[in-house]
Amino acid sequence: MANVRDLKKDINYVLGDIIEAVYVWEYSNTDKDTKKSEGIIDEAIETFDELIAKVNAKNVENAKAHFKAINGELETKGRALIDKINKLG
Repeated sequence: MANVRDLKKDINYVLGDIIEAVYVWEYSNTDKDTKKSEGIIDEAIETFDELIAKVNAKNVENAKAHFKAINGELETKGRALIDKINKLG
């Protein structure tokens, strides 16, 4: 991984794209209830806040391992959110 700035951009892009996908789904399915889709947006925002807080943590012993773990967590949580979007009926 190149640097912290790139990791922050990745977090922003991935979760921003997930939120955008939910908005597209809502726009395409105006006849359906949006409680589940709004919950996905809320979860994406919470995930963003958690990951950025971890990136900004100053008291980290092994920075490389710390950032690699954050990147892995972003991938895992991002995939879970995408799965939820795909299951919206």
